[in-house]
Amino acid sequence: MNLLLWIVFLPIALSLPCFLWKRAAAGIALLTSLAVLALAGFAYWYGGASLALTLRALPFGSAVFLAAAFFTVLIALYSLKFMEESDKLNLYYGNILISLGAAAGALFATDYLTLLLFWGLLGITLYLLVGVGGDRATGAARKTLIIVGGTDALMIFGVGLVFAMTGTVMIGLVRLPVNGLLPALAFLALAAGALAKAGAVPFHTWIPDAAEVAPAPVLAYLPGALDKLLGIYLLARLCLDVFTIAPNSWLSLLLMFAGSLTIVTTAMAALFQRELKKLLAFTGVSQVGYMVLGLGTGIPVAMAGAIFHMFNHALYKSLMFLAAGSVERQAGTTELDRLGGLARFMPVTFAALLVAALAASGVPPFNAFFSKWMIYQGVIELAKSGPLWIVWLMAAMFGSALTLAVFIKVLHAAFLGQWSELTAKVREVAWTMWLPPVVLAALCAVFGIFAYSLPLPFLVAGALPAISYSGFYNPVLATALLLLGLLIGVLVYYFMAFSGTIAKPVYIGGEALAENEVKVPATEFFEAIKENGPLPLVYGAAERRAFDLYELGGRLSRAGSSGLRRLHNGLLSNYLLWLLVGTALILFVLVR
Repeated sequence: MNLLLWIVFLPIALSLPCFLWKRAAAGIALLTSLAVLALAGFAYWYGGASLALTLRALPFGSAVFLAAAFFTVLIALYSLKFMEESDKLNLYYGNILISLGAAAGALFATDYLTLLLFWGLLGITLYLLVGVGGDRATGAARKTLIIVGGTDALMIFGVGLVFAMTGTVMIGLVRLPVNGLLPALAFLALAAGALAKAGAVPFHTWIPDAAEVAPAPVLAYLPGALDKLLGIYLLARLCLDVFTIAPNSWLSLLLMFAGSLTIVTTAMAALFQRELKKLLAFTGVSQVGYMVLGLGTGIPVAMAGAIFHMFNHALYKSLMFLAAGSVERQAGTTELDRLGGLARFMPVTFAALLVAALAASGVPPFNAFFSKWMIYQGVIELAKSGPLWIVWLMAAMFGSALTLAVFIKVLHAAFLGQWSELTAKVREVAWTMWLPPVVLAALCAVFGIFAYSLPLPFLVAGALPAISYSGFYNPVLATALLLLGLLIGVLVYYFMAFSGTIAKPVYIGGEALAENEVKVPATEFFEAIKENGPLPLVYGAAERRAFDLYELGGRLSRAGSSGLRRLHNGLLSNYLLWLLVGTALILFVLVR
């Protein structure tokens, strides 16, 4: 058996003892993920192929799987402590390993049939992993399966159209220009599967629902190995290898509109969330918009930026959910209204989350600033062929500002505000739980500062090898200047701030107010925005699930079934009427 078959089937095979022996599941999963990570490194450096399943370790897919295997190791290590009291350890670790093997199959697949096989398996394990949350997760797991599974069916339709037009099931063997109805339908059907897995609007609604009920390690595993990496990988393959996306074509405009809409709407939704994991889910969906926007431009530097952002987002989003899991384990809740002052008691978790927040907000020198900068460059290049570039640029930059506002709220509410009786007894988590976030935080800095020497040549260049990455931004110089400014600020603070802080009483109408009367909870920061102008109507509709495709489909289904029940009322005369109508239609068709 060759290397790629080992990578695919080793974790799938070893999931069986995880299912059978609950006590050994954690150790088996950790050791297996370490072994697969080592094999993934061999596949990345030396390549490989398997004729049995038409697998090939191409540079782009190998880089994505290397990242997925790395995240799996960190999640398995984190889960040793976090999941130790779960009664579903065997299901959790078994499905983690099956997901790892299925991800390898999807990433190394060179034909659509192999891709569909493992892609469908990933949808099942995604459903099962969300269901680890217990009875309260049943609805979210079902919603995940229906949305992801429904778009998987669309992918089968798209593959059929591609085969009809090209006569082959090999991925990228023939590149199709999207200049007619059939190529457009094929692209949209295949892209629907990618966007649903990645969680872009309008297929995103399963992610916030899952965030409320699924365990934190599952949520951290999704961007690192399942939804974001796999979904954006497939969308990138479609745009780079399977179809031709001309800048400012109708398809390019559609993708850029979808990306911009995703960025702004879900970042706005995150502003008003009071539950930490659901808030992080919305910010994660918002970041997917940058990837879709960059790929939709058709400009090489922006497409490279989108792929770079895919890796960056996996780093800081997994970190955020791990930090949220640490807060949940120690404080017993992730409700922001009940938290506060955790930075004093959980300094390592706070520092890691701070790095992730700065990275997600596009603050230099962290990694996402660089990838967003590349996307901005590509969007600006579109000015040569149309005026809409300014809309996409404003949406992207506004999204970063909204993200920063969201994390100012989170950091103040959970870590920097006044602690409560609930959080006063909290302590830092065990090393197996703080080490993975620290590693990811360090990589957020390393990928930003040393982007030209590490992530761009080793991770991104496999998808776009011909592009030159030099000259866009000098991260080392920017880091040096930022550190210099920070040093000057510290010196100024210590040498000039002699008086310390001054507390003054607050008066309204001449009456002094008590401290509890003037304290404004961080969760109330943006309520005024929500309650003024047209936004109350929009948010009211969103809370009623008016924009949720899953809910809309359910309502249509219930309406249709209600109508059919009226037709099937048990009256013989009605049935005879339908029989006569059907016979008449058949005769009409035959006579013609």
